[in-house]
Amino acid sequence: PWIAMGNFYHQGQVCAAGTRVIVHESIADQVIEGLVEFARSSVVGDPFDAASTQGTIVNRKQLDRILGYIEKGRSEGAQLVTGGSRVGDRGFFVEPTVFRGTNDLTIAREEIFGPVATVITFKTTEEAVRLANTTKYGLNAFIFSQSLSTVHSVIPQLRVGTVWVNGWGVPDPALPWGGREASGIGRELGRSGLEAFTEEKTVHLGY
Repeated sequence: PWIAMGNFYHQGQVCAAGTRVIVHESIADQVIEGLVEFARSSVVGDPFDAASTQGTIVNRKQLDRILGYIEKGRSEGAQLVTGGSRVGDRGFFVEPTVFRGTNDLTIAREEIFGPVATVITFKTTEEAVRLANTTKYGLNAFIFSQSLSTVHSVIPQLRVGTVWVNGWGVPDPALPWGGREASGIGRELGRSGLEAFTEEKTVHLGY
């Protein structure tokens, strides 16, 4: 459920939404099965309806952008596992979508800002780190592992501003939030965020 939330929360229209799910090949089928179950059980509809679990895309332009990425995934050879279509002909609704593919795909390299996840497999921890870092973005990452030593080994190697371990949530406003590379520089929130609104003055005093 945590992985699915990272991908599909708020229709994937959040800066911290996961686009890639990098998973060990031995459990890839199990993870995909879980994502598919979550996606197919989602109720896509009116966000004011209590029965809905996924609402509308923000506007037509973003709907077309998301559908364009989905079509790009198909044309580049990604395996569409579930979803991939617009829901209805009124409003801007998209099915939660799961692909199986590689890190070379456009849908794995660019920010979609939609409910689209691409599952990418790895064999070794070193390969997983390389895949995770092979991106121009670096806002946040999620690590799911039963090995605390592996977690502590991987965290310093990830080129991101925030790492979530075995869970996901809303950033704590007391902690700094920001990214690396194309995800921006500097930090907001926390003490670092306050410093962005201050000015330092340097005084050279001769006497």
